Amino acid sequence: MNGHAPAACGQRERDLAAQPQRGAGDENNRGGRHRGHGEVGGSAIADNPGVTPPTLTTPPSLTSALAGHIREAIAAAGGWISFDRFMALALYTPGLGYYAHDSRKFGLMPGSGSDFVTAPELSPRFGQALARQVAQALEATATHEVWEFGAGSGALAGQLLDALGPQIQRYTIVDLSGSLQARQRERLAAWGDKVHWVSELPAQMQGVVVGNEVLDAMPVQLLARIDGAWFERGVALQDGSFVHADQPTALRPPLEVAGNHDYLTEIHPQAEAFVATLADRLQAGAVLLIDYGFPEHEYYHPQRSMGTLMCHRGHLVDADALQDVGDKDITAHVNFSGIALAGQDAGLQVLGYTSQARFLLNCGVLEGTEDAPLAERVMLQKLVNEHEMGELFKVIAFVVDAPERPWGGWQALGFAVGDRTHTL
Repeated sequence: MNGHAPAACGQRERDLAAQPQRGAGDENNRGGRHRGHGEVGGSAIADNPGVTPPTLTTPPSLTSALAGHIREAIAAAGGWISFDRFMALALYTPGLGYYAHDSRKFGLMPGSGSDFVTAPELSPRFGQALARQVAQALEATATHEVWEFGAGSGALAGQLLDALGPQIQRYTIVDLSGSLQARQRERLAAWGDKVHWVSELPAQMQGVVVGNEVLDAMPVQLLARIDGAWFERGVALQDGSFVHADQPTALRPPLEVAGNHDYLTEIHPQAEAFVATLADRLQAGAVLLIDYGFPEHEYYHPQRSMGTLMCHRGHLVDADALQDVGDKDITAHVNFSGIALAGQDAGLQVLGYTSQARFLLNCGVLEGTEDAPLAERVMLQKLVNEHEMGELFKVIAFVVDAPERPWGGWQALGFAVGDRTHTL
């Protein structure tokens, strides 16, 4: 998907503020693959020697032009750029980046030419369950608008619009991708003027913000501990090819990583700046963010020594972000502790944090499915099973707690059982 994630501060954040952020990708549907699934450094190709690697879906002229654009940026920066800058260019360069050109990203099967499938496209019950939490939040905050970041194919928007009906007066999609906007407009035409598109946030807004897999697409900085010393891992050129290059840095992970072994990981200033920006702009309402990731004590576990960065193409996974730039997705898991602190520091109150499985079950995703067709029940199991999306994906929610609109302390439906806020 593509959504616009305005940042709060810093040159890197300002560079990204004009770029679209995607938030899609989920589970596999009879062979399809959700983003976030798979071991970093591994590959579905390696696991299945008979699988033919996916062919390029982006015209060579576009990938070549993007590579040339990035080479110019590296040269202009003196021969080295940080990885978050590289990732922003690879994904969001206007007209050239992965999320800025017209190739198909979302689809149920590899044969469709897609790279991953989203949870709303696996089952409409995903959006219907989420709508119950959105409805409660709209009522509790006395607001009437939904803001969706990175609406992808428009599947989730359609499900929320259908389920919420007259409870929402306006549905605003924040998305800079022209090709995705065109698909969304076609899919959502039945709702007419209720649906609007914007390319940047207003100075003030009210309502419930929804982001399904937005945070994982925000550029991350890479940190590498080598022989006990910390470096920032960036990108340089070697004989015209992109290579990783390290520079000494004062940056550190938010937790000290036990041990003295070499260690590669990510930090997430862009995602945290995005949440702070939402807090600054949102005058009344709530925020619901769904993504794959961990609390920081799991994220920076000593055994997670290769980080979480991964790429997705043709429903397969690889760990080489420097190859086939512009032709595949690049993502990193989310540090939900950092997201929670960013929201709290900016004035939001954490409503809850739990697994996607527990959230959807709390919202009644399985109600009335006893007699559903087998294929529908299989797709639902992908949403809630621990070995599929149920455990790896998490949901975090915030509410505005301003003096003029004090938080009433309402219990959010999706976190009524199994809230894990205490683990952040």
